[in-house]
Amino acid sequence: MTWSFRRKSRPCWNISGRLRNKPAWFQKAHAGALPKPVAYFSMEFMLSEALPIYSGGLGHVAGDQIKAASDLGVPLVAVGLLYQRGYFRQVIGRDGAQQALYPYNDPWQLPIVPVRDGSGEWVRFEIPLLSSTVWIRAWRAQIGRVMLYLLDTNDPENAPIHRGITGELYGSGVELRLKQELILGIGGWRLLHLLGIQPEVCHLNEGHAAFATLERARCFMEDQHQPFPVAWVATRPGNLFTTHTPVAAGFDRFTPELMRQYLSGYAQDYLGITFDELLALGRPYPANPDEPFNMAYLAVHGSASINGVSRLHENVSRRILQCLFPRWPEAEIPVGHVTNGVHIPTWASDLADQLWTRACGRNRWVGELETITVELNHISSADLWKMRSLARRALVDYTRRRLARQLADQGAAPEALALARHAFNPDVLTMGFARRFASYKRPNLLLQDPARLTRMLTHAKHPVQLIIAGKAHPADRDGQTLIQEWVSFSKDPKVRPYVIFLSDCEMDLTEQLVQGVDLWINTPRRPWEACGTSGMKTLVNGGLNLSELDGWWAEAYTPDTGWALGDTREHDDHPTWDAVEAEQLYTLLETDIIPAFYGRDPDGIPTAWIARMRSSMTRLVPQFSASRTVREYTEKYYLPCAAAYRQRVTDGGGASAQIVSWRKTLEQQWADLRFGDLTVLNDGARLIFEVQLYLGGIDPGALAIELYADGADGVSAVRQPMKRARALVGAGSGYLYHAEVPATRPAADYTPRAIPVHADLMIPLEVPLILWQR
Repeated sequence: MTWSFRRKSRPCWNISGRLRNKPAWFQKAHAGALPKPVAYFSMEFMLSEALPIYSGGLGHVAGDQIKAASDLGVPLVAVGLLYQRGYFRQVIGRDGAQQALYPYNDPWQLPIVPVRDGSGEWVRFEIPLLSSTVWIRAWRAQIGRVMLYLLDTNDPENAPIHRGITGELYGSGVELRLKQELILGIGGWRLLHLLGIQPEVCHLNEGHAAFATLERARCFMEDQHQPFPVAWVATRPGNLFTTHTPVAAGFDRFTPELMRQYLSGYAQDYLGITFDELLALGRPYPANPDEPFNMAYLAVHGSASINGVSRLHENVSRRILQCLFPRWPEAEIPVGHVTNGVHIPTWASDLADQLWTRACGRNRWVGELETITVELNHISSADLWKMRSLARRALVDYTRRRLARQLADQGAAPEALALARHAFNPDVLTMGFARRFASYKRPNLLLQDPARLTRMLTHAKHPVQLIIAGKAHPADRDGQTLIQEWVSFSKDPKVRPYVIFLSDCEMDLTEQLVQGVDLWINTPRRPWEACGTSGMKTLVNGGLNLSELDGWWAEAYTPDTGWALGDTREHDDHPTWDAVEAEQLYTLLETDIIPAFYGRDPDGIPTAWIARMRSSMTRLVPQFSASRTVREYTEKYYLPCAAAYRQRVTDGGGASAQIVSWRKTLEQQWADLRFGDLTVLNDGARLIFEVQLYLGGIDPGALAIELYADGADGVSAVRQPMKRARALVGAGSGYLYHAEVPATRPAADYTPRAIPVHADLMIPLEVPLILWQR
């Protein structure tokens, strides 16, 4: 049986693995560079409503990236969990209160099949949990070229409490979350090992899967007969950690007591280390007995590369993770970024697909995308506006049907159902907001002044209509209150024809919205939107964005591609600033956006609106596609990580054993390292620094001595190497170091420092030692 992951007539991939298009970007650009597949771990994947194992943004990103990897031919296998009930389904009661339902997902009715071994038996295996073991069943879904493996604990051999571990995505309770992450990380890597899949690169999509780094090291210990410290160093270069979290409180943390209950035996019996040594891998301050175990910190300590998901989020992540690199400047915290993108074929409407195909051909999304700007400019303004108008009409038709069904489920009167079937006007400016309802996303910023919003919506000549959708986590009472406020507002007789709240925002509803709205609104509180991808999905369909200058929009925005809120600064959650931005939001709508939509030429075309559409489509669609994202991951991380991993595992870990010994010696001797006197001479053109340094027993070749000055006012930081001038008289391990810099900054800006240096180590990621002259 062939299961299509899209209901549309133009699938790019399906469960059979047969691709309609056969692009070979990876084979052309990097043939043979990744002989083994990348292992991509994620807590959730959004692929289709037919496989409900997703919640929101993280699942969007994971699903779109593995589709793009398939399109591009990047060798990759994915690992996740199969949830019996997935994330909750939303029902809105008559009073506007959210209700959470958890329908059962029968795996035999999903587009997955059991993983079979060579004899045809279902692959099942055990992992230790508490004082017993848990049986895990393996399933698979073929996503084009990519195999997705899903783990399931609903095995009859398990106790009832263990069968429910994979019951709900992000289920209630810290203990359940820990058990799910043990299944994903330890169980996921163990499954790959059992199947003979030996990835060189392990991509952790968030810290949920960080236990995979421990199990990967354990498998290396077993295969190469090496102790854990060597295995940890050997496998680390092959691990990549992508964080999506904009605040430290968003990382999963577990108490030492809970960790001891579940992992003390694993540490001692499987890793050969003490429980305290394991705890230290997830802590910034290992000596603090009350410090919780942080999954993001484990991922950092176990990875060779770390990235955020937008340029701004890179800086935010450096600040969050700085505690793991004490005394290092924030700018040198080893975090990069790859801005997320969306899988364009998934989110493009049939109308948009036809237009793009006419302009750019069928294989446009799997190449380098350089030419589509020129090609789309050949499409007339009339054709662009026709596509946009037909898409809006399709959304209105869909909204009417969905609203009528929603009201019928609430037991509404026949008169209300009849009105619903004629709701909205397909010729009116249509705005959409569909996000998770959480306070930091400020979904009610538009409701700061309900009277003003009402006047805007109900304008006699230039009305506006608004579709709202989104869920609040069942435990988030504040988020649920925000939903009730919108539902209450939408029931006001004055605005009822212009505002609709559609319940149960799943993938199908998201597709319809991003394909049909004219304007996508996004109002997070900067910098709490790590990236955001919802607005990216509108781009291919000709929708425009009005968004806070946060996440991806901080990179994408120019005045000719959309509209922006904010002043590029952070204001935390100050209510006064919310009022300022609400005013900015209303003003933009009233004075710029609505007039641009309704200002028509003699042919009825809104020329100013079309100009922005064309600019947005040609410039932003290729920039924020998942194809660009996956190519960037491949060239920036996958290929270098694989090469570094191969070097570390040489001779069964012999090279790694030498690194462990070198690092241990350096750490033992570091306390003896000290600076002496510093002298500075200013000759008018140059600042000449000389500093004494006493090395103790450290080899001078193990250190880099630098003159450092922080970056300021747009000027980059200075790292000027200091040369060893001569030995100090009477000091067996003392030397004078010398450096010169232009006298363009005060001498007080500069400070000598000593840092480790090793050709095969990543500094400061693997050795965060640093000494400053004070």
